[in-house]
Amino acid sequence: MLELRNVSKSVSGETHIAETNLTLQRGTLNVLLGPTLSGKTSLMRLMAGLDKPTTGTIHVDGHDVTGQPVQRRNVAMVYQQFINYPAMTVYDNIASPMRLSGKSAAIIDKEVKQAADLLRLGPFLDRLPLSLSGGQQQRTALARAIVKKAGLVLLDEPLANLDYKLREELRAELPKIFAESGAIFVYATTEPSEALLLGGNTATLSQGRITQFGPTIDVFRSPKDLITATTFADPPLNIIAVDKRGKEFVLDGNIRLPVPNGLEARTDGSYTIAFQPHHLALAPQTPEAVAAPARVMVTEITGSESFIHIDFSGHRWVMLTQGVEDIDVDDAISIYIDPRHIMVFDTDGAAVTPALQRAA
Repeated sequence: MLELRNVSKSVSGETHIAETNLTLQRGTLNVLLGPTLSGKTSLMRLMAGLDKPTTGTIHVDGHDVTGQPVQRRNVAMVYQQFINYPAMTVYDNIASPMRLSGKSAAIIDKEVKQAADLLRLGPFLDRLPLSLSGGQQQRTALARAIVKKAGLVLLDEPLANLDYKLREELRAELPKIFAESGAIFVYATTEPSEALLLGGNTATLSQGRITQFGPTIDVFRSPKDLITATTFADPPLNIIAVDKRGKEFVLDGNIRLPVPNGLEARTDGSYTIAFQPHHLALAPQTPEAVAAPARVMVTEITGSESFIHIDFSGHRWVMLTQGVEDIDVDDAISIYIDPRHIMVFDTDGAAVTPALQRAA
């Protein structure tokens, strides 16, 4: 078990990590999700022992390891900017941690070839890293982390340089590999979709602070605040300030949405509502759907989906639809909001929506 107790990190008076308490169990996959500069790498460096916290302590299986150098910890770390030994073959790069730990030649050979097969490196074992593509070099670094059998495995956006097909395969395989070893597996990403694909637990980060931690699907469906909800949204959430009047939310243009069940008795006044792009539609999907006028700004067609950027009363929203939508810029359209799926936040940004109302 890895525990961060009241851990913070400041550099030259600037806070990189705000005071943090976090417990990660062995055999678990834990995703750090946040935009660039949100603190993911800083937090991982503290976990690894590459940096010492300004305040607080770090414990592994109940033992205080604060300040203990990374060389004395059973840690493997892979960065997006892959690091290999340039004068050593791919085989020797992968084998290096096992040789340092005194494994036999037979075990080393078996483990290296298994990791190489998993990561499609078999034909390149006799080559030097600099003769490989960037993706192949990244896979070499991943293979080295796999064979090390570390108790704590830290992967900092490790799949960013791989092609789409291999990236999808490894997203499915890596959690299984490390879970079977009993390791604590920490995976940093900027992509909400990647966090959902990996599953496990997710910690959302914003400006050096963990805003929420828990099972990935729970954090996605039931964010505790607006910051967490926007961190866990790609495309961005559609957000608008509304006025609660009895059993209705009143939007710009006097568009009225029914208040979700369980919130009717809350005080009338100002709130913020948000909803995912796929909860907007060009036609009513349910009897509860509410129509609103909008103007098309941009249409992005990906093949199987269309992202339609719209202007609703001065608010720029995104709608995700299935298939190809042939809509011109500046077209006036009607959009339909499904009130069952709106998230509601108070003026401080805290969520007030009942959890059961927030379907994915």
